[in-house]
Amino acid sequence: MRVFVTGASGSIGSVVVPELIAAGHEVLGLVRSDAAAAAVSAAGGTPVRGDLTDLDSLRAGVAQAEGVINLAFGNDWSNLEPCIEAETQAIQTLAAALAGRGKPFVHAGLTPMMPGHVSTEEDPDTTNGPVGGRGRNSQMVLNLADQGVRSSVVRLPRSVHQRASHYGFCSVLIAAAQKTGVSAYVGDGTQRWPAVNRLDAARLFRMALEDAAPGTVLHAVADEGDTMRSLAEAIGSVLAVPVESASPDSFGLIGRLFALDMPSASAVTQKRFGWEPTHPSLIADLVAGDYPA
Repeated sequence: MRVFVTGASGSIGSVVVPELIAAGHEVLGLVRSDAAAAAVSAAGGTPVRGDLTDLDSLRAGVAQAEGVINLAFGNDWSNLEPCIEAETQAIQTLAAALAGRGKPFVHAGLTPMMPGHVSTEEDPDTTNGPVGGRGRNSQMVLNLADQGVRSSVVRLPRSVHQRASHYGFCSVLIAAAQKTGVSAYVGDGTQRWPAVNRLDAARLFRMALEDAAPGTVLHAVADEGDTMRSLAEAIGSVLAVPVESASPDSFGLIGRLFALDMPSASAVTQKRFGWEPTHPSLIADLVAGDYPA
């Protein structure tokens, strides 16, 4: 299958592209720079110049493809609204180009936050709060099942990780500890964060592309919920710095999310697709060290 992948050189796209190619798919990767184009080419894909705000580049990519995986997102936590709006317009553009063709459209969403409850594939997306717009965008993708699109959403936990490269939300904790000399957690640190190794996540995106029925929700969750304090302790041990509680404000806007309990499970996904996480856990990757400077 020829697959158009947005965010092809990003933290998740950079492992999804080789996963697809190894399975025999052809990849057209949306890129914004020469460096990103070189990375996609080196992985065996074909670069397509543009970005989420260049709607013509999205149309051009879809026109050449038999399926779409949408991974791109601005991730500017200090200015989320424009990032979410860009995602909304991109989804609408991709949807219009795919309508009625019966082709797969896999979108990267977020596991929902259900206070006092381990979220599952059966729970609705979180559509309020600072990331509520992303939940509404995921619902928009799922609703495309009624428009002749084989749409699915792979919900990602906030910590998509791999040793020595990416740690999701924990990247913020690591950077703060390196800067301040204190490995901090919010409140009493009992709030739980789900996680997945990005190599396991990449395999699930491929499975969704190949086999997900229209309107399917998948959870790319390996660890249901490590406490924030346990994550801070793992970081503090590696960096040899004290571990202390801190105000959510000390982490900026994203600190509001750090205060929330958001465990999640993937039993339905594992049973339905035969997906089993096999790569190191978040705690294992944190304890191993090798943090980026």
